Amino acid sequence: MSQGSNFVDYVKIFCRSGKGGAGSSYLHRDKKTSKGGPAGGDGGRGGHIILRGASNFWTLLHLKFQRHVFADDGEAGGKTMKTGADGKDQFIDVPLGTVAKNADTGEYIGEIMEDGQTITLLEGGKGGLGNWHFKSSTNQTPRYAQPGLPRKELSVVLELKLLADVGLVGFPNAGKSTLLSVVSEAKPEIADYPFTTLVPNLGVVGYRDGKSFVMADIPGIIEGASEGKGLGHRFLRHIERNATLLFIISADTSKSIQEEYEVLMNELVKFNPELKDKPRVLAISKSDVLDEELQKEMAEELPKDIEHVFISSVTGKNIQQLKDILFKSITKYTL
Repeated sequence: MSQGSNFVDYVKIFCRSGKGGAGSSYLHRDKKTSKGGPAGGDGGRGGHIILRGASNFWTLLHLKFQRHVFADDGEAGGKTMKTGADGKDQFIDVPLGTVAKNADTGEYIGEIMEDGQTITLLEGGKGGLGNWHFKSSTNQTPRYAQPGLPRKELSVVLELKLLADVGLVGFPNAGKSTLLSVVSEAKPEIADYPFTTLVPNLGVVGYRDGKSFVMADIPGIIEGASEGKGLGHRFLRHIERNATLLFIISADTSKSIQEEYEVLMNELVKFNPELKDKPRVLAISKSDVLDEELQKEMAEELPKDIEHVFISSVTGKNIQQLKDILFKSITKYTL
């Protein structure tokens, strides 16, 4: 399976809950009773459609071809006040970070953030009441019962926003995939041309004393991404959930590092103004080609509102220092 096909972060599913079972209008009869009273049971409720968090999933790939999810109907009520069985609920298991919206109106339904968390997308119809509920002093043998309530339908959009401690932000070919491959066990595709990374890659970064954190390599941003150019909105939304943003800018950029950083920030803020308040760290990649004097000159021109570090994924230059800075930023943000 190709890299582009095994990461799915958007699916649309048509859901239908079960209808309620009808109540029974049974009148009790046996060998000794020819004209007994009402004894019809209630109908069972229809099955629900339930969204459920599952930490063993990282994408929505397993739902890619599941266009319809139907719950079972409730069974009708039986004799001697026997309640019909409830319709079987249908669970839709999704990775943590999944947002559910009404596909027709765009209305927000909810989001899954914890393993085992559930959101009921559609309730099944209630079962109808059996005839014994309607017995009264003036009507000792009611011959009617309630029908079950109808099923409900909903088209739902599921969008995944990755839950990672650190999100890598940068233009294509800035060295993000290479850094992730060096600091974690992730094996992203790496090549010297833009948009090698067509899907987000996650890696667990080992830290001191057995601690670790999750880093996401998000496909490169291009100028105009906030308007949907390039890979656009599809991947910018993943950045919203990261605790800290790590900007990666190559030392051999044709622009100034300050200018490139400002373009990246502008795209993020246009997409979501709240991202300007997210903790940020700047790493200047491929800096093994810089001598001390040139590095000092470049440092003078770097943005003053963000901590920076010169790194090289190839030589390992300042990689541990970068981990220290990131871990400090993550724990400060989350504690």
